[in-house]
Amino acid sequence: MTTTPQRPFDVTAVFPQLAPLARTATRLHPRPGAPSPQDSSIGGPLLWPVGEPWPHCDGPHVVDGMNPALSPADVRLERRIRAASRDRSLTTQEREALERIRPPREFPLTAEVRPYNGSIAMLPVAQLYARDVPDLHAPEGADLLQVLWCPFDHPIMPRTVLFWRSAATVSHILATPPEPPAVQFDGYLPEPCLLNPEQVTEYPDHLEVSKVLQEQLATWSMWQAAGTDLDNGYASFPQEFYDSELAGAPGWKVGGWPRWGATDPAPRLCPACGSDMDALLTIATFEYSSGSSWRPDEAGEDRELISGHIPAPTRIGFPATNPAPRQPTAVQIGSGYDQQLYLCPTDPQHPHFELMH
Repeated sequence: MTTTPQRPFDVTAVFPQLAPLARTATRLHPRPGAPSPQDSSIGGPLLWPVGEPWPHCDGPHVVDGMNPALSPADVRLERRIRAASRDRSLTTQEREALERIRPPREFPLTAEVRPYNGSIAMLPVAQLYARDVPDLHAPEGADLLQVLWCPFDHPIMPRTVLFWRSAATVSHILATPPEPPAVQFDGYLPEPCLLNPEQVTEYPDHLEVSKVLQEQLATWSMWQAAGTDLDNGYASFPQEFYDSELAGAPGWKVGGWPRWGATDPAPRLCPACGSDMDALLTIATFEYSSGSSWRPDEAGEDRELISGHIPAPTRIGFPATNPAPRQPTAVQIGSGYDQQLYLCPTDPQHPHFELMH
């Protein structure tokens, strides 16, 4: 079992107004593995019925001249080579394979934009069985959620589709689903991971509480008076400590409160009926920040970002990604953000909503 350390202290003892705002979330704690269609997983095979059309995306799909679109097979081969050669030099065969995948290019790179024509198969992102995920509130008659996405930006992150189904109704499983001919970024091809779900308690970001409570969270003397023994480095912005260590958990999770950073909180209203939408799934680049108190007790050595000898980086300015404790799924949203999916509580068949933050 993966275990989140206890919070540094009970924040509701300092700010009782937070108690009624508490929500549970299920941290998924993905770890690289070999999931089957009968497992909850990230990037694993889906319990997909034979005869049911596999979802495709009709675009638009655009490839710029700075980030080469690679086939899923080449991305997987590159990851295997990187993992195998982490503590040694590349063999001649490995170097030749990497140079084939990413041929050297002349600088400066041109930003030529060209369309990638045709309908492309979507990729499995998550498969979640309700039996494994306490905060997955499946609609009546369903016990399984399947999330797929198009591995191209639409316009700044992948476009997702959701499927709710009853696992018992699937008798014949599609063994070899189609794959897209290319992914726009390596980080849009999830590494297959098994899950270690764990339920935690969360509180809203300081920007989502009342103005009065916001002022209290920002008042250093209130934290001192409660004997929280906070580092004086937070004296000017104690609400930042609250957001990062006491409010919402980082990483892949179901339910709970969203974490904000790239943007301020925005309305999450159902496009069909206008209802306030619930947080469904957080697709995260990182499981936790370096030095974070959310870091699981069982986490190993943080070695997720390596430079290696790849001729062109995964994204301009970013090194290649190796699955590791902080980034086991190899997913990267933007420059290291989260993609949050929201669902209408009134009718799960209403269109879901996506935000990057």
